[in-house]
Amino acid sequence: MPLGPDQGEGHSALVVPVPALEAFVRARHEHYDPAYVSADPTFAHSHITLLAPLLGPEDLAERADEIAEILSAATPFTFTLARIGTFPNGIIHLVPAPAGPFAELTRALVAAFPAYQPYGGQFGMVTPHLTLDAVGPGVSEALVWEWVAPLLPATGYAGRAHLSWYQAGACRTLASWEIGSGHDSIGG
Repeated sequence: MPLGPDQGEGHSALVVPVPALEAFVRARHEHYDPAYVSADPTFAHSHITLLAPLLGPEDLAERADEIAEILSAATPFTFTLARIGTFPNGIIHLVPAPAGPFAELTRALVAAFPAYQPYGGQFGMVTPHLTLDAVGPGVSEALVWEWVAPLLPATGYAGRAHLSWYQAGACRTLASWEIGSGHDSIGG
């Protein structure tokens, strides 16, 4: 099922990287979805999503300034990850505190890009979160908590956002911007 307009086989996500949990989340990707493990050293497997899907690589050059403007208007902030939860669809995640600044950035992005609703509009109101795993055979919230608890609480800093591309065998960072700085850089 496509996540948004013109996403085809891949899709993008604007994310805030969480380096403190990168090794853990990358290891879970290696276990479940090795085709989505990126060789790009800037790619953030561990992240909190601001908006997905968003622009594809072909639209980025035309719309990058709009993303930069929204992010530069925000204030960078520190957050903590210490509370685990499970969504009704089985996604086991950590909840950032505070969550409000993430939600505010998502609202601003959706207002600027109304064709791109969070997760293609599948879930209605979206709760900011960092995905850890999914409930399945031999995997429960309690077990994931045991695995991740030694790494918590984890502190993050929302000072940069990456536009990440997700496609089997081709995951990479398309661009990144500082939050609150007014300066942007496009790479990839």
